[in-house]
Amino acid sequence: METTMNPGNHPRPRRRSAVTALLLVAALACAGGAASADTTASGTAAPPAATTGGKLAAACTGTPTGFATVNALGQNGTTGGLGGPVVTVTTAAALKDYVGRPGPYVIQVSGRIQVSGMLTVVANKSILGVGTTAEITGGGLQLGSTTRPGNNVIIRNIRFTGAEDDSISVTNKAHHVWIDHNDLSDGYDGLLDIKRESDFVTVSWNHFHHHSKAALLGHSDNYPADVGKLRVTYHHNFFDGTDQRHPRVRFAEPVHVLNNYYRNNALYGVASTENAGVLVEGNYFENVAHPIYVGYDKSGPGRVVERNNRYVGSGTPQTAGTVVEPRTYYQYTVDDPATVPATVSAGAGVGKIGC
Repeated sequence: METTMNPGNHPRPRRRSAVTALLLVAALACAGGAASADTTASGTAAPPAATTGGKLAAACTGTPTGFATVNALGQNGTTGGLGGPVVTVTTAAALKDYVGRPGPYVIQVSGRIQVSGMLTVVANKSILGVGTTAEITGGGLQLGSTTRPGNNVIIRNIRFTGAEDDSISVTNKAHHVWIDHNDLSDGYDGLLDIKRESDFVTVSWNHFHHHSKAALLGHSDNYPADVGKLRVTYHHNFFDGTDQRHPRVRFAEPVHVLNNYYRNNALYGVASTENAGVLVEGNYFENVAHPIYVGYDKSGPGRVVERNNRYVGSGTPQTAGTVVEPRTYYQYTVDDPATVPATVSAGAGVGKIGC
């Protein structure tokens, strides 16, 4: 197995079952949508207002690819809050209330919401940004706690900025999660961390920028409970000038890194460590000196298969061993990697899903 360079420590920054694919519908009202569930004068969240039939101007529909569609762990794909009340939130108190309520909810985030710390999101929620201006700033979303699972959650079309910790943390055995068409930047720790035995996640069409640590997968070298978990698909994401962790993987297998656009990533693109198994397929690396590492820093080597990638102004990828094929779990197509920069630049981030 090929050994790796040891780049050393770096400072912290500023911060789809082999059966059938589900059609997942995440209802999202656009401007002029559902009545607002805001807060009362006392600061407690008001109950959701009834949605008036003709006011839903449009709906976002989506069919994710990858691990979020797999029928496993008692959950047949990822449906989020489908079938639950549709509410619109404009304040931190209302957002915190609804993401923590039991049962399914479609929660529309309207405008800029300043939060503090991590808001715990429990099972069966769709958290969907309205239009192009939905933003969560100052804090982030944590999917689940040790006593309240964060399973079957969809997060789409939201800008995350300035988080005090992580912008999004998928943790505590959360499974069946779809994180799609978001914009994440300028946080304190990780922009999108997936860890602590979480599983069956798809991360798609997100724009990561103005940050160092983009996407961690696996809690630490000393958390082998992640072995056999952390099955994640990353596809059509734009890692735009972020330094590292696109993703950095421990223990997980398979991890599918498909048709992403890497540009000007100073430290590295993908790192597979601690015997993780990662397939890096159909991606475009531009000005990335170390597109793929096998092992990183003090973490032992993982396994990587790379195929059909483009390396432009970039170094030679490291590879090692064999990896379980994602097609064992779900079917997919691979875009020509030459088309990835244009396709991903145009399609990743907020305001790109017709709402």
